[in-house]
Amino acid sequence: MGDETIRGMQVLNLVHDFELQKMKETKTINEYSERLLNIANKVRLLGLSLVDSRIVEKILVTVPERFEATITTLENTKDMSKITLAELLSALQAQEQRRVISQERAVEGALLVKHQDDEKNRRSKNKKFHTTSGESSAFGNKSKSRNRRSGVKKDYSPCQHCGKKGQPSFKYWRRSAAKFSK
Repeated sequence: MGDETIRGMQVLNLVHDFELQKMKETKTINEYSERLLNIANKVRLLGLSLVDSRIVEKILVTVPERFEATITTLENTKDMSKITLAELLSALQAQEQRRVISQERAVEGALLVKHQDDEKNRRSKNKKFHTTSGESSAFGNKSKSRNRRSGVKKDYSPCQHCGKKGQPSFKYWRRSAAKFSK
């Protein structure tokens, strides 16, 4: 009598655990079905019959929304009271595999685009770091604009007034009467 009571309590706990199961978004259909089948097998070992149709119903009700299209297709094409656990799991696993392959392609495409962008950036940086004489410059093409700010004179043609290089002729616009030594 004591063994029957303990067995009955274990069955009730397992059935309650079975009823509380829901598939998490991060889990695969294989992981979820294994968890349900593990509980169902324990219940069967204790003497209570838990039929596959009950497991099918449980899966249909508790899978995430991402399987909704597959479930709708099955409902439209098959008699849901006669669908086997193997048929249901095969259909859901096939959809899950297609989704994984699609996501892998998207990731590969994103990585390819990122690699191409990195390659473009690397090439454009290499162009910036080479001056016209072919020597590397730490400042790249920005060195000419920095020269103006740091007080270094730009490359101007010789001044028409004094003949010196490096100074603009407009510098002497007010000093037209001034004499310069060459």
